[in-house]
Amino acid sequence: MSTYRRREFLKLIPAAAAPSVLGQTKRRPNIIVFVTDDHGIGDVGCYGHPEVKTPNLDRLAASGVRFTQWYANAPICSASRAAIMTGKYPDRAGVKGALPSEPTWDVPGLRAGEATLPHMLKDLGYKTAAFGKWHLGSAPPSRPMNQGFEDFFGWYSGWLDAYSHRYYQLGSAPGKIFHDLWRNETEVFEEPGYMTEVLGREAGAWLGKQTSGQPFFMYVAFGAPHYSMMAPKKYLDRFPVTMDRDRRTHLAMVAAVDDAIGGVLDQLKRQGLEDDTIVYFQADNGATREVRASSDGKPYHGGSNEPYRGYKQGLFDGGMHVPAMLRAPGVVKPGTVWNRPMISMDLLPTLVAMADPGGKPVTGIDGQNILPVLNGGAPNHEFLFWSYNNSRSVRQGDWKLILNPTQFPGDPVPDKVWLSNLEADPGEKRNLAGEEPTRVKQLMDKLRAWELDVKIPAAQ
Repeated sequence: MSTYRRREFLKLIPAAAAPSVLGQTKRRPNIIVFVTDDHGIGDVGCYGHPEVKTPNLDRLAASGVRFTQWYANAPICSASRAAIMTGKYPDRAGVKGALPSEPTWDVPGLRAGEATLPHMLKDLGYKTAAFGKWHLGSAPPSRPMNQGFEDFFGWYSGWLDAYSHRYYQLGSAPGKIFHDLWRNETEVFEEPGYMTEVLGREAGAWLGKQTSGQPFFMYVAFGAPHYSMMAPKKYLDRFPVTMDRDRRTHLAMVAAVDDAIGGVLDQLKRQGLEDDTIVYFQADNGATREVRASSDGKPYHGGSNEPYRGYKQGLFDGGMHVPAMLRAPGVVKPGTVWNRPMISMDLLPTLVAMADPGGKPVTGIDGQNILPVLNGGAPNHEFLFWSYNNSRSVRQGDWKLILNPTQFPGDPVPDKVWLSNLEADPGEKRNLAGEEPTRVKQLMDKLRAWELDVKIPAAQ
């Protein structure tokens, strides 16, 4: 083990000796999972970006562990969320890329009978509810209420207009626009409510019905700061008018999300549930470069993945190296910073282990329970893998190989094979493939074996 890794393990060891507040009660802990959309690691204040105003996310991080190398399982929304729900690589879960959005409500996504996180927690006696963006299938078997959630308020599509709550695809024939907001299986109309605030209201109302005698799992998936890029004046006013227009709007949308999360955290405390509740937050992928998010018809620059290279839809770290934090009173030591790789598919087995201490570990998945790792144990993942269209990536230790890197405006990548040492070069600026041919071959062999394992075509 390197000196660096020993140092990181030692930081976490005191957490193992901390008294377990959650463990002192006989009831199972409550669980809240927050997910944001197209939210870069440079869009959260506690990751070293002082122009960002996220006091509630910052206090959440300070009350638990802040992950500095947390990866989404994909640089795109549906696949990323599938890993959270199933604990599997998205390709194995059968959800690849971004699912289409259709007014016919027949898009297949998560499979019928999939062993999802809400299913597992429901089997343990939890009340379950989902709020916000689903995007894991609109066909009946794939919908939230057939995937383990008892209550749902949100939408099936990839995004919504923040005020009209309609999905629209314009600019190519035939185009489409349709309303997409549901309470359970009933369409509801809330316009012109600002969706981030509506989600905060709905999550708070459901939380208000929960009591200390019944554990619950609440999944809150914000549509922000994904387009449509809209924010009420009260959030825009928190940032100087001299700030770049797209950056100002982006950070105002993030501030609205932060307020909504803060409202839930404050409500937990008022209801006396704070010490009995695990709270987790992550973004589904990095900030985007898509023109349709911009105000000027140019590649979008409002979100930040700094200091990492790349964006959503790419396998440089900017696409899936995301902000993430976990508060588990008495289980995770407050103020912890974890600086080695973790990945979204690890969330399911970790939360199930905390919900059912002493129970059997979840089998048939790719994720691992990270609590033993946080307390000094060795991780199970020697290799981490990603796929997106014809791009592939694998990480082993500090080495990361990308096959067919995505091209973004202003950042051409002439090489089909890119090798980086992330500890020496976290921005992936220098390609070491020519200097490390043996390592490239070893990692390529691992990638090919993984493609076979998850049953996807070999990238060319």
